[in-house]
Amino acid sequence: MSVPAVSTNYLTLPTGEKIFYRTSGEKNSSTILLLHGFPSSSHHYRNLIPLLAHKYRVIAPDLPGYGFTTVPEGYKFIFQNLTDTIKTFIGALPNPPKRYAIYLLSFGAAVGFGLALSDPSSITGIVSQNANAYEEGLTAFWDPIRTYWHSGTKKDRDNLRFLFTIETTKTQYFSGSPHPDAIAPESYTLDQLCLDRPGSQENQLDLFYDYPTYLALLPKIHEYFRMKQVPLLAVWGRNDPVFATAGAEAYKKDLPNAEVHLLDTSHFAAETNTKEIADLMLDFFERHQL
Repeated sequence: MSVPAVSTNYLTLPTGEKIFYRTSGEKNSSTILLLHGFPSSSHHYRNLIPLLAHKYRVIAPDLPGYGFTTVPEGYKFIFQNLTDTIKTFIGALPNPPKRYAIYLLSFGAAVGFGLALSDPSSITGIVSQNANAYEEGLTAFWDPIRTYWHSGTKKDRDNLRFLFTIETTKTQYFSGSPHPDAIAPESYTLDQLCLDRPGSQENQLDLFYDYPTYLALLPKIHEYFRMKQVPLLAVWGRNDPVFATAGAEAYKKDLPNAEVHLLDTSHFAAETNTKEIADLMLDFFERHQL
């Protein structure tokens, strides 16, 4: 079987955002939207996309504030704006998909579930890869961030700048991974280059401060699960220092038929367990006719 080509593109929205995205697969095939997390980009899916694209149309944008996507001056970094931007992006695509599955990682959960709440009928299925939707999924990693949520002070904001060091970036890749040799150095290097751009840290701190607005939506998200019983596959790096496996298992509270696979890897599971994840997705999508 030939490997589908992956193209890289830019799409400028009427609101001024210039979205960089990777895509592959036939335009008339069922669509999978891949949404990355902090501090990565669509680059994280560079190896996963071709494994899915022989059967699906795969679209992976860089979210505002990440990768090669740019935004107009004054863009406010809150999750509602990121969600609105990606919703506009989907509608502006050539041959825009009316329905699609979503693959969510980390902060991508806030965007993807925001899309689902805004148009529940558009979502055919969900793949959660360390994409938390339950309070019990938050680890001690979040403790200093919670302090900032409660105080809002400059001191507590500045105390979070360790999140943007190369040491922290590499920790998310290597901590708990039994296969460090499978982690390409360009992955965390590109992430760090983007974090080191002027203004990037402030944008990320704004998003971390806004995260409670996503947590406030969790009851509505759980209600959406219960009402729609959308097919959900959780493929979770069980050694993740950011989101605990309890967050994966919690999906079964509202989606009894959710399938949960705990993988022996860390936060960026698709970096080391690419084929395993692709195989699980293809089997899941085929059984659910997505």
